[in-house]
Amino acid sequence: MTCFFQSRELNGLFIGRIWAPAVSGPSVVTLRDGRVIDITSRTAPTVRDVCEMDDPAEYVRAAEGTDLGSPDDIAANPVGDPAKPHFLAPCDLQAVKACGVTFASSMVERVIEERASGDPQLAESIRARVGATIGESLRDIAAGSDDAARVKQALIGEGLWSQYLEVGIGPDAEVFSKAQVLSSVGPGADVGLHPVSSWNNPEPEVVLTVTSGGRIVGATLGNDVNLRDVEGRSALLLSKAKDNNASCAIGPMIRLFDDTFSLDDVRAAELDMTVTGEDGFVLKGHSSMREINRDPEDLVRQTIGRHHQYPDGLMLFLGTLFAPTQDRDVAGEGFTHKIGDVVEIGSDGLGTLCNTVRLSTECQEWTFGVSHLMRNLAARGLL
Repeated sequence: MTCFFQSRELNGLFIGRIWAPAVSGPSVVTLRDGRVIDITSRTAPTVRDVCEMDDPAEYVRAAEGTDLGSPDDIAANPVGDPAKPHFLAPCDLQAVKACGVTFASSMVERVIEERASGDPQLAESIRARVGATIGESLRDIAAGSDDAARVKQALIGEGLWSQYLEVGIGPDAEVFSKAQVLSSVGPGADVGLHPVSSWNNPEPEVVLTVTSGGRIVGATLGNDVNLRDVEGRSALLLSKAKDNNASCAIGPMIRLFDDTFSLDDVRAAELDMTVTGEDGFVLKGHSSMREINRDPEDLVRQTIGRHHQYPDGLMLFLGTLFAPTQDRDVAGEGFTHKIGDVVEIGSDGLGTLCNTVRLSTECQEWTFGVSHLMRNLAARGLL
């Protein structure tokens, strides 16, 4: 798979990682004039180290480096082949967290999953009843507001209250651990579905890069692969639904905040998604950050602060507007993945993240953890 920036004109300041065969480990890279530049150094051997600087953008802009070739050439190499340079997820030591139920449309879909107990055959009838009742009433409500509290009481009276509505419009956001440190996959990699799932979907999202001090320094794209049937059976199965081998894709690179790109650009971001199946099926999806129910800064404050520290910072998925209701095979059962689906998530200014769907048991095993990274950097004289 060679899609990377997909002809989107990108003039920002980017940082990411590639697998470097010469050193049998990851290197920190940036883009300059359409070339991938290795800027790994003793000063900043990890992406985490760059992000923790007072001015990450200025450091990357001035850092000396080595030209490794064009991004398209590197992206054409097979991901996972240790003999070939290939892109990795752009984060390394950061924790990977995710926010759920941050958009009204997807909020209603979570309620439908819960009411259907994970059975897609029940979803359509529940969608017609529940969606018509609560969908529009939630669209313009600010989470945690007095209006939200009044709607909550009204929905309780109607017997329609749900744990998903609680985190969707209540004072406390849903924030969960999406993936283990260093387990995320990058552009061109396979993404994994747990074999127990038969109702699942991609979730196109903006992912913030946040420092240990809670400062937002950049953004990228992510696919928060979701098992609708597993989570729908019980919210207590969230970890099983969300955190599996290769179930978290991030990339292609982190765009750092500078005078050309800021949090306001994130707030206005438009994401397009295409799923192309080997059976010829094509699904188009869209997510607009303008419709999020909680501001990104609020989500960051609820994740990191005096109540919870992240010494190496974090990557924070912001949730998705995308709700996959288009039927694929059986009328009324909506969309679910098939093995071999290619998922492309793109946004102007951030590029395109492309991945192919496999079972998590068939994706490459995650074997390069924190201990391996530390030993590798030490052997290279970078620690």
